[in-house]
Amino acid sequence: MSFDIQGKLHEIFAENQVSDKFRKREFVLEIPDGSYTQYAKFQLTQDKCNLLDQFQKGQEVKVTFNLSGKPFVKNGETLYFTNLQAWRLEPANAGGNFGNAPAAAPAQAPTFYSSDADNDLPF
Repeated sequence: MSFDIQGKLHEIFAENQVSDKFRKREFVLEIPDGSYTQYAKFQLTQDKCNLLDQFQKGQEVKVTFNLSGKPFVKNGETLYFTNLQAWRLEPANAGGNFGNAPAAAPAQAPTFYSSDADNDLPF
């Protein structure tokens, strides 16, 4: 399941080579939420790490991500791990209607009802 969110790049961390076969890069998104600002940390992995190279701290971006969580046991206690796995980053105004731009009027849904009396459908 994927989600989209828009916010300002608050922090960009260096790439971290975790093992011979795994690397990750994290960043923090500043997300306005009424009178409280939220700071969410996202993770990019493997070939997605370079997605951050084209962005700078303070830039508004749209992030597409997957939400994942797993339990693990430590000292007999079950703890839970949650990860926001980003897989697409784009400028906030690309491909969408973000910021202060006025929203376009929604298109009318097509209608399949016909008031013609000589409609020959059997139902």
